[in-house]
Amino acid sequence: MVLDLGENCMERANGEGMAATGVDVQESESISEKPKPVRARARTSSITQRDRVLHNGPQAQPCTSSLVNKQLEQRAKCAAGGSSRGTEPSEGPQRPLSLELKPQRLRASQPDRKVVQPPWRCGAPSPPVRSLTSPSLGPGGWMRRSESTCTMNTTAPPKAGRGRMRPATSLPHIARGMGGTPLATPSTPRGPCLLVALRPTNLEQERQTFFQSDYKYEPQFEYTSPEPSSVLEKYKEGSGLFLSQAVGIMECVLRKFGTYENFEEVTGGSVLPKSRVWSTARKYLQKEGCVGEVVVCLSDELLSQAVMMVESCRPTLTINLSGARQHWLEGMLRHEIGTHYLRGVNNSMQPWATAVGRKQFGLKPANPTEEGLASLHSVLLRKQPFLWRAALLYYTVYHAANMSFSQLFSHIARFVQDPAVRWEYCLRAKRGQTDTSKPGCFSKDQVYLDGILRILRHRRNIDFKMLTSLG
Repeated sequence: MVLDLGENCMERANGEGMAATGVDVQESESISEKPKPVRARARTSSITQRDRVLHNGPQAQPCTSSLVNKQLEQRAKCAAGGSSRGTEPSEGPQRPLSLELKPQRLRASQPDRKVVQPPWRCGAPSPPVRSLTSPSLGPGGWMRRSESTCTMNTTAPPKAGRGRMRPATSLPHIARGMGGTPLATPSTPRGPCLLVALRPTNLEQERQTFFQSDYKYEPQFEYTSPEPSSVLEKYKEGSGLFLSQAVGIMECVLRKFGTYENFEEVTGGSVLPKSRVWSTARKYLQKEGCVGEVVVCLSDELLSQAVMMVESCRPTLTINLSGARQHWLEGMLRHEIGTHYLRGVNNSMQPWATAVGRKQFGLKPANPTEEGLASLHSVLLRKQPFLWRAALLYYTVYHAANMSFSQLFSHIARFVQDPAVRWEYCLRAKRGQTDTSKPGCFSKDQVYLDGILRILRHRRNIDFKMLTSLG
């Protein structure tokens, strides 16, 4: 059955002349056939079957003997050369014009509708290998927008399912180089891979020793491939610019919920099993139209809640199972896919996609705007959108610059009582260090609150749709 609203409107405007199109086709077929002497019973069966095939819809009521005789008489007149078009009223139940089957020759003459697709689906060069959390967007008009971005610009509910489902075998291939020149393989991880590289290899051993010492031991971390001094030097200074705002956010949460643990239980819900995580991720990819474009992996070894990276030339999202809570998981997907991935894809099609291009157009680094926007998307649709995590990360990093691991662990007990949660925050602030008895921090985690507050300060003047579309 073919439903064509445009064709239906044309039929209504033209009246019965257009409604007779299906009859013309039937009569032309019957005229071209030579009549053969057959029994009336067999002829009736043939007519009934032909009508079924042509209509391709609900079957008509069984015909009476008088009705069959009338139909046979009309067929005989047509075979003799007579034409009853427009003069003989049709017998039997009539089908609505919108349900009439359109002849194949008429259907083929209509132009196909064009579907706007990302460049790699049309044979164009794929974007180069790069970090998706610090996007950089060649020229092109195809843009992706997340449902989070639409929410920030309109009060209307976002529309779901704006993409097509594709099998995993058609994942977009991200080329390793541009113009046939392969890129040199970096000796150290870049972008989000930095978070994986800074995970100590002796983490569990040092954690056990620290807890057994009644939180007095200073962990001595080891790494598979220590980061070059230039990377650690870049993030060694902690900022106190938004320290008062961070403390104010956490105190507001504690006044409302009493403790962080109660806040986590009430607003986050329970930790989800793997099956629920897979189901939620799949539904979100369908909502954003990214099914078959992003590979989703689950892990227990991440220091962060999730990380978006390019792995084996595929955009890959790795989710930390320990942080996949019932009411927080979709916010994390908005952070990683709805912001980092979509902005990265859009950015790869802009003239400022490369570092040279950004310099040519006088653009500043993507952060803190990138992470600030992603962090806002994380909490935007929550019932109680507190920025607790961004605030505590900012606060912990600031004090880690002047404290040892054990001192920092004791200091943040003001806001977090659970020792396991405190360990995670202190570990993030001290990652990259081998001897944690010395003051020092890894300040990258301050970018979240920094970006959030800068965006909120200018929220009335920012075009959030364009911010996502242009990368």
